[in-house]
Amino acid sequence: MSNILPNDLINALKGDPSFDYEAFIAVHDKEEKTTSIRLNPFKGATTEGFDVEKAIPWCRGGYYLKERPVFTLDPLFHSGCYYSQEASSMFLDYAIRSLALDKEPIKVLDLCAAPGGKSTLLNSALHKDSLLVANEIIKSRVNILNDNLVRWGNPNVVVSNNDPSAFGRLPGYFDLMVVDAPCSGSGMFHKDHTAIDEWSLSNVKLCSERQQRILGQSLDALKSEGYLFYSTCSYSQEENEDIVDWLIDCFEMEAVDIEVDESWGIMVTKSPKHKAATFRFYPHLLKGEGFFFAVLKKRGDQSSFSMKKVKKEKNTAPQQVADTWIDKEGLYVFQHNDMLHVFPKQYEMDLQALQNVLYLKNAGTQIGKLKGKELIPAHDLALSNRILTNLPAIELDLEQAQQYLRKENLDLSINPDNLQGWILARYKGTNMGWIKAMPNRINNYYPKEIRIANL
Repeated sequence: MSNILPNDLINALKGDPSFDYEAFIAVHDKEEKTTSIRLNPFKGATTEGFDVEKAIPWCRGGYYLKERPVFTLDPLFHSGCYYSQEASSMFLDYAIRSLALDKEPIKVLDLCAAPGGKSTLLNSALHKDSLLVANEIIKSRVNILNDNLVRWGNPNVVVSNNDPSAFGRLPGYFDLMVVDAPCSGSGMFHKDHTAIDEWSLSNVKLCSERQQRILGQSLDALKSEGYLFYSTCSYSQEENEDIVDWLIDCFEMEAVDIEVDESWGIMVTKSPKHKAATFRFYPHLLKGEGFFFAVLKKRGDQSSFSMKKVKKEKNTAPQQVADTWIDKEGLYVFQHNDMLHVFPKQYEMDLQALQNVLYLKNAGTQIGKLKGKELIPAHDLALSNRILTNLPAIELDLEQAQQYLRKENLDLSINPDNLQGWILARYKGTNMGWIKAMPNRINNYYPKEIRIANL
């Protein structure tokens, strides 16, 4: 037996005769942290400056790094050029491509989305005209989800903060639901030994019950013939294959098999009752943490949300104000409180429907607020992939960029051309945010709530 892993967990895994529990124990006896990143394809990001070990085979733009850099000190991280994400969970990219879900626009719900790794992946992997609703159940985690999606820079995203039961008010609305369910966390033992102390069979049972509640209260939102991606970072059958069998029994779901390359080291398993294909990621078989993944398709009839019930509200927001700041093709401007946003025109009525039944944290891209006839540009606009490329900008070196990210004062010498007014601060050609140049000073408009501190 392992000196660190719970005996109850090891005994459960030993029930599978094909499972090499000795290798599993050996890899866990060493606390190792695998570092991997995924590039943002919309920002022209590259691996330059990273010590890359190799590409992640199941994810476009995913790479293993030989060592972990200090991401907090990298301006390109704050600009959304890449996301530091665990490699196993990037398997969603391969699943989307395997099911051809990237070939046409679809509506997608990421139900338990914070901190945003899977949401930013979905936003990259899906068709560019898809609609993504990224929801976080826990209120304290919504801000980090929103920040990461703002960095990613696309306007086709809605961020919400709702209990799963709220989505029952949108029957048959989504083509794809992603549920990365809260779990007992045994898949994280390899990189974080402290998580072992919190694990117990009673917690596994509690998590399994919570997972059933989350799924049971939200699955009506998935349309007939729609797909469910269900995942956990747990090794326990009660939270994984047993949940898949329960979904098949109770919700007329059908498991979908995906062919994977054997050399990747992903273990294809079968659920006990229905022999449904599922996928397990073990750190002794591949370079990644513990992860469980399953794809199901809804086969039963499902009533559909009627857009006819949605009344179009009069939009008085000035549409032309965005023209000098952002590429507005396919977008429209709307106002929420005192802030102007842009959002895909094709989903204008969908946004109204979502606002009617959900609490929304953000929608589209904030472009700023009007002060008289002047637009005070928002930080989100600076990070948008649709911002115009001919706006005034100043290129900063690394030290200056880090000063900017700390919201420190910037010297007038960074502005040798004596530009005036609103100016983009850039690092390696990528926008970081806004400064405002005055005759005798430069004001740093990096948001104080996300500034770098103590580094």
